[in-house]
Amino acid sequence: MYLTLYVDKVKHINMKTQYTKILPPEWQPMSQVFTALGEEHRQRILLFEKGEELNVSQIAAVSTLSRPTVSHHLKILRQANILVGEKRGKEVWYRINTAYLGEVLGNVLAYVQALT
Repeated sequence: MYLTLYVDKVKHINMKTQYTKILPPEWQPMSQVFTALGEEHRQRILLFEKGEELNVSQIAAVSTLSRPTVSHHLKILRQANILVGEKRGKEVWYRINTAYLGEVLGNVLAYVQALT
C-alpha cells in the first residue's frame, strides 16, 4: 500500500506506508555506518593518512578527548565495521576498513543514482 503526498500541488511522492517500521536488511549496514558517522568527534578520529594505522594513545594524543572517551568512540566505529582493530602486543592498532566503507557508500550512491 502506498501513501501519496502532494507537494506544491504539482509533484507527488509515493511512499510505502510501512517505511517507518521496516528497514530493508541490505540497508542495516548503511544505517549503522551513518549512525556512527553522525558524531563530529568520530568523524575527526577517521582522519587517517592513506594506509595509516594508529593506536588509541596516538589518537588520544592529537584529540581534545580523554583516552577513555576516544576508546568509546573507537568501539562504536568498530561495531559499525568502519574501523578494523588488530591487537599487537598490548596495543590495538586501528585502520579504516576501506573495502567495507566503499561498499556501503557505493550502495548509497547506487540508490541515489537509481532515483535520477
